[in-house]
Amino acid sequence: MPATTQSAAPSTTVRRSLRWRVVDIVVASVLAVAIGVVFKLWEFGYEPISAVAGLVLPGTQALFGGVWLLAGPVVAIVVRKPGAALYAEMVAASVEALLGTQWGWLTLEAGLVQGLGAELVLALFLYRAYRLPVVVLAGAAAGLALGINDTVLWYPGLDAAFKTVYVVSAVVSGAVIAGLGSWLLVRALAATGVLSSFAAGREHARRSTVTTAQEPSAPTDATAPADGARSGTATPAAEQAERGSRAAR
Repeated sequence: MPATTQSAAPSTTVRRSLRWRVVDIVVASVLAVAIGVVFKLWEFGYEPISAVAGLVLPGTQALFGGVWLLAGPVVAIVVRKPGAALYAEMVAASVEALLGTQWGWLTLEAGLVQGLGAELVLALFLYRAYRLPVVVLAGAAAGLALGINDTVLWYPGLDAAFKTVYVVSAVVSGAVIAGLGSWLLVRALAATGVLSSFAAGREHARRSTVTTAQEPSAPTDATAPADGARSGTATPAAEQAERGSRAAR
């Protein structure tokens, strides 16, 4: 009786570790510091734009606050470790505060609250889902945290209508700028190859491979029509038969 053999092919399933690596800390810190500089620069653009928006409809100035929420989602998508969003927002807020800001050290409190907003959504998905809907939801949660925090600290005496518009505007801004914006930004970074050691970079490489494989190949000579009637030119044998037919007539 022949012996039964079993397949010894190794499993291709890779278990992803949620532990931070040294490269995770370095890259998260570099990205957060860079975005912290963007935070500071955005103060100069935010003031005139928000003033105009506030005149049109009070509370809509929060539509432009999503820039200050970018650090959490961007670093979270790249590093994909617990605490990445919170860490990034705190580092970016610290950089902004050190560079000098009108909000002083309360910038750190804002970074803490906003980072926690994004972090809670990612934790609900066990830090394993970083698709666009999840990232947009994380940005919206950070926007909700921003809206509530600002209305409590900076606009406590204003009416409910203003606060409602402000919070809703902050959620929209978080979803679009911090959510969709960070997702597109990471895709652009991955396209350069700088994220090759991270899951975001490997996902981009797989998408590029699939896209290349699906592209139609150029036609070869083997596919050219071999029949003289199809190509519109007569073969030598056909020409000889035509001449014979004329002679017979």
